[in-house]
Amino acid sequence: MKTLLKLTLAFILTSLIIITVLFGYADLDLDLLKEKYAQPPSAFIPIMDMEVHFRDEGNPQDSLPIVLIHGTGASLHTFDAWVEGLKNERRIIRMDLPGFGLTGPFPDRDYTMIHYVKFIEAFLTQLNIDSCVLGGNSLGGQIAWNYTVENSKTVKKLILIDAAGYPLESEKVPVAFAIAKMPVLNKILTFITPKFMAKSSVESVYADKSKVTEELVARYFELTLREGNRQGLVDRMTTDIKGNQIELIKTIEQPTLILWGADDLLATTKSAYRFQTDLSNDTLVIMPNVGHVPMEESPIESLAIVKAFIK
Repeated sequence: MKTLLKLTLAFILTSLIIITVLFGYADLDLDLLKEKYAQPPSAFIPIMDMEVHFRDEGNPQDSLPIVLIHGTGASLHTFDAWVEGLKNERRIIRMDLPGFGLTGPFPDRDYTMIHYVKFIEAFLTQLNIDSCVLGGNSLGGQIAWNYTVENSKTVKKLILIDAAGYPLESEKVPVAFAIAKMPVLNKILTFITPKFMAKSSVESVYADKSKVTEELVARYFELTLREGNRQGLVDRMTTDIKGNQIELIKTIEQPTLILWGADDLLATTKSAYRFQTDLSNDTLVIMPNVGHVPMEESPIESLAIVKAFIK
């Protein structure tokens, strides 16, 4: 029996060593990441003891800027195509949320909705933004509508892109999200992060897998390796969201675009129709053959819908 136990432990230890050698990655140097992903017009601003990565682009005379918030595991780059299509006429502001991109994790590891809303409040105050069009994808959409509940005078129009908030009835969840919720395994995720896991996670939120390029996967993967982000993902996925005010969605009076991918398996169209039911001044557009991130997967078509709404 002792011999069998020793052999079993030896096998487990050997397997862990092999897995670590093959799939273990050290954090990437922040300066190298900045060199690749924070070229102008990127800038950094001190907020809540963090150096927040953001971009403020487009027409500086625009009195009603568009503020865009990305989702879990993403970064401000998810809106690159939209910004290219808008910046000749509009001012567009976006940031890397704490826990993702180049901003890095919340120092206090507080990923509740209340804390995220306070972050957006501090960010907009720092940039002297007192009126805007606010949009967000997934987690970013959840933050956007919660912020609107608390700051109704600031938000003139709201854009919800496959937004979170209602209890999810997911048909498919990115593997990284699933592992981040599992005790023990999520500890391993903070230093063993296979690149194929990043690719699988991105593919799971696209309807057309052929649009998932190596460059796209590399961006998601490398920004995950920013110091603190892997632990930030685990903290985010295991935090009681607290402060998610579903019962107050019906109080939102701003014109709201509900933009959804028909083939979103993470936040299915059931959530889109719930937003449509609860919001009194909404426009619902469901895009066929599109998944969870329309601004990445179908940027031209989704931007045309956004342009029509904001005009």
